[in-house]
Amino acid sequence: MKFTEARDFIIEKLVDELDPDLTYHNIDHTLDVLNAAGNLAELEKISTHDRALLETAALFHDSGMLTTYIGHEEASVDIARKYLPDFGYDKKDIDIISDMIITTKLPQSATTYLEKILCDADLDYMGREDFFMIAHQLRYEWNILNIRYTTLRDWYELQIMFLENHNFFTPSSRRLRNEKKANNLEQVKELVCFMNRR
Repeated sequence: MKFTEARDFIIEKLVDELDPDLTYHNIDHTLDVLNAAGNLAELEKISTHDRALLETAALFHDSGMLTTYIGHEEASVDIARKYLPDFGYDKKDIDIISDMIITTKLPQSATTYLEKILCDADLDYMGREDFFMIAHQLRYEWNILNIRYTTLRDWYELQIMFLENHNFFTPSSRRLRNEKKANNLEQVKELVCFMNRR
């Protein structure tokens, strides 16, 4: 398994070929998820082999955006299955990676430990200081691509529902991110209350 070569290949492909209107599902998001996955892999003390599979899934998890927006998780699996054999990944490992990618589809459906780590890495920003900035990148992406138009109030109400219904899977993510996620939720609620008073 040539992880480094696979990493460099897909990063270059995403940088060169992703639609520049993707303000959320872009290379920055992929690298953010890769970084979060690596941090969680260390905290959760998974094996070197499993970490390579996890980080490969992180790199490929939104690669389907190269071909489609709706259903991009399935397209991401197709891309992973197409290219990973060229880098020495065997069928068993590719199946594990593919399952991880599919579980990032909302609502997340992780069952294995690696799936849980990837899902937590994908939404790591929800419990961070940069939550608002990243969330608005997704809102702008939806609006500019005509995926789903939302007013600012609608967007914040959607964020309330999303934050309230989300739970991190791993102990490390809960320990690292739950407090700030709750704080982000309170801030969004305050913004909606302020808007409703006007």
